[in-house]
Amino acid sequence: DMNNRFLLLASALLLCSNSFFAQSNLSNAKVPSEIGLKSEAQMNADNDKPLPYGYVDDRDNLFGKRVWEIIDLDERVNFPFYFPIEENIGNDRKSLFNVLVSGMKDGSISEVYDDSYFTTKKSLEEILSAFYRKELSDYGIDVLNRYPKKSEAQLVAEGKLTDEHYTTSQVTAEDIAQYRIVGQWYFDSRQSELKYRILGICPMAVDALSKMRGIENAEPLELFWVFVPAARDILHENKAFNNKNSAMPFSFDHLLNARRFSAVIYKEENVYGNRSVSDYVRENAQLQLLESERIKEKIRDFEQDMWNY
Repeated sequence: DMNNRFLLLASALLLCSNSFFAQSNLSNAKVPSEIGLKSEAQMNADNDKPLPYGYVDDRDNLFGKRVWEIIDLDERVNFPFYFPIEENIGNDRKSLFNVLVSGMKDGSISEVYDDSYFTTKKSLEEILSAFYRKELSDYGIDVLNRYPKKSEAQLVAEGKLTDEHYTTSQVTAEDIAQYRIVGQWYFDSRQSELKYRILGICPMAVDALSKMRGIENAEPLELFWVFVPAARDILHENKAFNNKNSAMPFSFDHLLNARRFSAVIYKEENVYGNRSVSDYVRENAQLQLLESERIKEKIRDFEQDMWNY
């Protein structure tokens, strides 16, 4: 009928409007550099900020459980966190790893720590030391041995040691195997709802030294922990690719806070000093996965049990 046709037309117009805003100035650009530039009116209309967290009074928090999870980047549903691994696609196409590293380098991400308890801050120099490694090659060592009275720095200054005498290794977005996240599940009694608040995220990769030396079966290491609530603006500004509709990308802030990923719990808050699942379910991946699901069910059951009298 007429009402249904009007509703369909309005929906189509709304979708078109969103598409034009998502690909700013695409139809009007005269040179490629103008693509993505918004007019002042568009920027004022967007008011593009992450959705603020609501205040939760401690008295309204009936239940809380902190959990640590692994986001495996081999799973297809988690691909938006991994790709693109190339850095030449454009400023609006970055992997989550490159977003975090760029934010730390330009100072927009400053709350970076060495573990998931956020007690000791990590400097940019400390972080980057795990990303990059440079060592003398066998050829370089031969040159160094020819001048026993001179230091490596002196030989570099004299031009006797150059880049061709060194072997380098660097951790890039392609090397990230998984992310670890930590967050809090809590029951808000004021809204009678179980909610989740992400607290931190950590990229995992084999360090540059192990990569350089070709160590087989080297375990990925925690590179750094970012306190997510302090980095939401940067995570919101950068978009992940939406495979179903490239005109409407998702922000990384949305992906994390809406839990649009697949994850496995590897640790929960517990009386044993927050020990990991692998510490008490040893060398059996299937049982570890079942234990992870048991922890998930325990958290879900709390909300369900609230309505069983």
